[in-house]
Amino acid sequence: MADFVIRTRKSGPLVFELAAGVKLVDHEGNAFTLPTEKPLVALCRCGHSANRPFCDGSHHRCGFVAEETAPKPAE
Repeated sequence: MADFVIRTRKSGPLVFELAAGVKLVDHEGNAFTLPTEKPLVALCRCGHSANRPFCDGSHHRCGFVAEETAPKPAE
């Protein structure tokens, strides 16, 4: 099985590559239609997108800041 990676963008959305079998569902289990015109899907983190749960670039206008990083592996 291939790895499925969700990546954070600095002060931006969560991004993942479209892959076979990937579904995005709401709290009731209903599936969202994933955009197919691009190889990546961007999910809103700022809460200001007019197209939630998808990112529409609103984070640029609302001043959203998120710079968290994962812990570095121990040496």
